[in-house]
Amino acid sequence: MIDISHLVKKYGSKYAVTDVSFHVGEGEVVGFLGPNGAGKSTTMNILTGYLSSTSGEAKVGGIDILENPDEAKKLIGFLPEQPPLYVDMTVDEYLNFVYDIKACKLNRVKHLEEIRKVTKIDDVKKRLIGNLSKGYRQRVGIAQALVGNPPVIIFDEPTVGLDPKQIIEIRNLIRALGKNHTVILSTHILSEVQSVCDRIIIINDGRIIADEKTENITEAVDQHRRYDVKVAGPQKDVLPALRAIPGVTSAELTGERELDSYVYRLETAQGTDVRKPLFYAMAEKNWPILGLESVGMNLEEVFVRITERADSQRGA
Repeated sequence: MIDISHLVKKYGSKYAVTDVSFHVGEGEVVGFLGPNGAGKSTTMNILTGYLSSTSGEAKVGGIDILENPDEAKKLIGFLPEQPPLYVDMTVDEYLNFVYDIKACKLNRVKHLEEIRKVTKIDDVKKRLIGNLSKGYRQRVGIAQALVGNPPVIIFDEPTVGLDPKQIIEIRNLIRALGKNHTVILSTHILSEVQSVCDRIIIINDGRIIADEKTENITEAVDQHRRYDVKVAGPQKDVLPALRAIPGVTSAELTGERELDSYVYRLETAQGTDVRKPLFYAMAEKNWPILGLESVGMNLEEVFVRITERADSQRGA
């Protein structure tokens, strides 16, 4: 549905985007992640036709955004970081205005009613946008992106400035939209991507440095498996026994304790499954295993690890 190929954007001698390429399939919800100034918004603005590229291609539904901008834009609903709202209009007036400028052919009354219900703004349809809260304004911004029922929805920092309750509501809305649309969520908020997206693309310093399914992103960085194991037994004896298990590269006490049991953090060698050797080793000592949990890196750790690795490779 979306194809970005060798995209470059240059301002004088400075590169905002350097040879960026990725594909987003129909029905995917993709997080476009990176720190401020990484090139996220530049890429999104090129994809939506707000900026021209220095070189490379950006296609939506097979249509080049630079060669056929009008046709490509019909396939895109876009919510920029600052929603394009007219604060002196009511919500209904604004949505009807957007309907007209998009030359929408769907049944006006039914279509706009469906959008208001999906975005939960039906109760404020007669109110001036200038009198709405930040959360409701974001919802109206999302509503305008849905006018015409475009197959592709692009959000650029949709929850910036919202309170926690509003953030949860917008995330739930984006998740619901992903059932019927291809969605790109451009953000620097790591938890947002993790809670909403099927796949994560990470950009840093204008370059793509990672492109993985959300559940696989940690494995792209850290291929060593880690476990928290709770064992009922004497701490001074359990710890060296854990370290002696083949495939265990390190074992440390986490500090968690419940009666006579302690929790230990194990790290294992790449490609090694230590669960059975762990069971037999503890059973031989008559030390019951009361819990075993696989521990992955959180997204913050992944992001730091990936960007550090990319920086070191460029500097090498």
